[in-house]
Amino acid sequence: MSKKTTGEETRTSIDDLNDSLTGISAKVQKNMKVLSIIGIVIALIVVAVIVYIFLVKKPAVNKQNNAIAQADREMLMTGNDSIATAMYQKVAEGSYDAANRAKLMTAIGLYNDGKYDEAIKYLKDYSAGDAIIGPAALSLLGDCYVNTDKLDDAIAAYKKAISKSGDNEYYTPLFMVKLAHIYHEQKKYADEADIYQQIVDKYPAYLQNSYFNIEKDLERAKQLAGK
Repeated sequence: MSKKTTGEETRTSIDDLNDSLTGISAKVQKNMKVLSIIGIVIALIVVAVIVYIFLVKKPAVNKQNNAIAQADREMLMTGNDSIATAMYQKVAEGSYDAANRAKLMTAIGLYNDGKYDEAIKYLKDYSAGDAIIGPAALSLLGDCYVNTDKLDDAIAAYKKAISKSGDNEYYTPLFMVKLAHIYHEQKKYADEADIYQQIVDKYPAYLQNSYFNIEKDLERAKQLAGK
């Protein structure tokens, strides 16, 4: 067995190895303590999330769902839009899914009451995610802008509604007709004619079921545009 002398002390290779292993063991133990602390922290976070979901969020969500259901019943059963709108407004102050829908319902009630500026505030805060309701909400926003003489803002809202609605053969051409009417008011007859032409080319089913004579409006717009 090899030996080496350091001063007056004689150590073996095994002694060095034992010291090395002792150092490694100490490091491992230290790292395990750190990992244990991290594990405890993660566990506490998980517990906090679970507590929040089941003791805070779920009751709050249920409370809002019940509140908006009551507002729905008030509107559908009694037809009292003013009371229903006030109930929706209260739910809209929350932060869950029910609050988002309540913002749209509040905006509809305010629009029907002629309170367009107030309706705009709720519509701008509404998250329009659904493929049908979303574009309809944007169209309503455009209607509010029309009623407050903000035609450029109305155009932007209708364009967003058209883009979000995609090729929906029922809603998209309706939004396009609204946009064309604004162009007519602004005397932008070429733009008006272009919109009507797109409707004629892409939505023949709408032409058959529409209350508007799109082809007649197209010819009028072309004449005014000098085409």
